[in-house]
Amino acid sequence: MDYKAALFYFILSAVTSGGNGAPKSRKLELRDVWNKRASEELNKRLNLQQNNNVAKNIVMFMGDGMGIPTVTGARIYKGQMAGNSGEETVLSFEEFPYVGLAKTYNTDRQVPDSAATATAIFTGVKTRFGLVGVDDRVIRGDCDSYRPEMDLKTIFFIAKEAGKSVALVTTSRLTHATPSAAYAHSPERWWEKDDKVPKACRGRVADVASQFVTNAKDFDVVFAGGRKYFIPNSESDPEYPEKIGGRTDGRNLIKEWEADKAGRNLTYKYVWRKKEFDQLEAGNYDRVLGLFDEDAMQFEAYRNNDGAGEPSLHEMTEMAIKLLKRNKNGFFLFVESALIDLAHHKKHAKLAFHETVEMDRAISAASRMTDEKDTLTVVTADHSHVMTISGYPFRGNSILGISGPAKAGDGKHYTTLFYANGDSNNHHRKDPMHDNTEAFSYSFQSGIPRSGETHGGEDVSVHARGPCSHLLSGVYEQNYIQHAIIYAAGLGRTTYIKTVEAASSVSAAADFIIVHSGLLLISHLMAKILF
Repeated sequence: MDYKAALFYFILSAVTSGGNGAPKSRKLELRDVWNKRASEELNKRLNLQQNNNVAKNIVMFMGDGMGIPTVTGARIYKGQMAGNSGEETVLSFEEFPYVGLAKTYNTDRQVPDSAATATAIFTGVKTRFGLVGVDDRVIRGDCDSYRPEMDLKTIFFIAKEAGKSVALVTTSRLTHATPSAAYAHSPERWWEKDDKVPKACRGRVADVASQFVTNAKDFDVVFAGGRKYFIPNSESDPEYPEKIGGRTDGRNLIKEWEADKAGRNLTYKYVWRKKEFDQLEAGNYDRVLGLFDEDAMQFEAYRNNDGAGEPSLHEMTEMAIKLLKRNKNGFFLFVESALIDLAHHKKHAKLAFHETVEMDRAISAASRMTDEKDTLTVVTADHSHVMTISGYPFRGNSILGISGPAKAGDGKHYTTLFYANGDSNNHHRKDPMHDNTEAFSYSFQSGIPRSGETHGGEDVSVHARGPCSHLLSGVYEQNYIQHAIIYAAGLGRTTYIKTVEAASSVSAAADFIIVHSGLLLISHLMAKILF
């Protein structure tokens, strides 16, 4: 290619891309588009099977990064922990009567991130990679592109307005991508505390932690990690005295949360260790907040080593349901097993499986404590990972072990589990035959070397039982999940679905034509000048 052609393509790429090689699309897929698509999916399924039962309660579980290979691997791992072959084992949610597949892509990425996928699941509207609780018009990291009317309303607030209690349970920090999408609105998922927000944006976009205190002040029960994002750097952490808080603005958001409840004569309790958590059941509280670690909570495999003690995911699930059941109008409970994702990013497959089995234990507990007649339970993932199960291992072979007697083309053994990418250099691949591949800390081999393992882009499974659970069978867009849940719970069956207004359609079409016509004209003129 000569220099003129190279210059042409460079300039054309610059005017048509959004940076980092990402296409700059002006074909915005706004909330009306996603609502209309979900409405069409919903009506299609209602025509197949009618169900007028209303879900008084909704319990939703999300395994962060729990793609189908992880479900399969965890199933085998669970069975093998019990001394069985493993393949024949059934996870509790695999016995739910309905299963579907959700398409996880973001509006600008084939492979998604957790902020945009959580936004889709909670608001019923897909959005861009890295955005929290805002629609497709916002540009990531650009507060100038953000306006309050671009905020999206989540199912937590819809349920609350209907008189239900709401709870958010996660093993990540409360300000991380998935939980933040329940209550926050931000052009950037990483603006979790005050000093992370660019100076030019402060005053226009609040950090995620402060948005929790402002927006989610009426969430009934919240269990998570992430204390340091709520404590000023002038104070030490109560569990780790050698560590200080992370806020630079001097605010103690935990005390602000408590002051808000006291000012409204609400009974409340803040807890940060297992002993206090265990005593919650005996109390009668309007609001409960538990922050059990200064960052993410401990992996289940290491939880017993925690000095102050942390509740397990199934214990937090049980406690949340006990506290929520007091509301005769029902509740919405969201539970995230967040550390499946963190384990996969490190290629620690055993840790990921162990976290998945603990979530399965939490799902079993929720099923025992609720009635399928009035409770819709949904189990899904936000996205997958690039772990695969390969080779031809014999039946009952350890899912964490060597694939079999056969060797790879380089004359070395290989494990059944493998990651497509991750932090390794396999140009000089070692033979894992003598490694302890059964260790929680073992990092499985990968193909493409990079700083860390990435998400996967395939569909994720959705398992459902209870009223209207059949609406979640089939293949659909991820944002449809919220619409199906809202319909099942009777939370505005006729009002939540928005049709595309002619004016907005014409406006969007006009913008598209104007911008792309301009780009075509620029390209034509460049070609004339250069050639």
